[in-house]
Amino acid sequence: GAMSVDSITDLSDNTSKLLEALQLSHPHELDPRRSLGKKKMLSLNPITWQVPRIVDRCCRHIETHGLQTVGIFRVGSSKKRVQQLREEFDRGLDVFLDEHQSVHDVAALLKEFLRDMPDSLIPRELYAAFLSTASMEGPAQLAALQLLLFLLPPCHSDTLHRLLRFLGEVARHAESSWGPDGQEIPGNKMTVSNLATVFGPNILRKEKPGEKDAGAMNFEDSTAIILVLQRLIEHYQTLFMVSPEMQRDVLRRLFQTDPDVIDYLLRRK
Repeated sequence: GAMSVDSITDLSDNTSKLLEALQLSHPHELDPRRSLGKKKMLSLNPITWQVPRIVDRCCRHIETHGLQTVGIFRVGSSKKRVQQLREEFDRGLDVFLDEHQSVHDVAALLKEFLRDMPDSLIPRELYAAFLSTASMEGPAQLAALQLLLFLLPPCHSDTLHRLLRFLGEVARHAESSWGPDGQEIPGNKMTVSNLATVFGPNILRKEKPGEKDAGAMNFEDSTAIILVLQRLIEHYQTLFMVSPEMQRDVLRRLFQTDPDVIDYLLRRK
């Protein structure tokens, strides 16, 4: 469900390492509400939006049917139904999730997918670097996290952005609210802290699933993982934006090293 159809590697053998390192799309392209008729803005990511179908459909289902579900991601699910859904996605079927599917089953499927990825959503080689930001504070911490996000492969970057946007939406419905008719709308009780506790170990992992000591984690690492994921959920909108200044700097450097890339990007614009 995540196939590149427009890859920069088609340009030449001497692909720009600088462009590879800067995989985030222009903020305008990250807005799912933008109309197709609007003029497209220049993107530094020449690869199409890459999010696995299973992730996007699970997120959409819960956003549509489960934001008011109390204890989502913590309440048990049907192992049999989750396994059936998993097998259907694995076979490449066009799985349609509707209101008849249990929100808890879909939530469990999403967690399982992230947990069982051969390489975690944040690659293992960046594990220590991401954890080191837990000891930072304020703007310095956010700047470090943003630079690390720039290093993620395109599919990981796009999928993480989709997941963080979804988790932010879940957290916004954590507390109870009141409808226009005065009726109480129950909250799901899943705050940013609760979500970071549930998803942190699935997104930031030191070992592959099934490897020795894969489930073992010291208290310091566990605390750091939760804190880092909290910051990512809270600030994902700004963390995933490339500033105009940085874009201009990258384009200047590319003009000197890979003018063919500049020509390609301008033709895309």
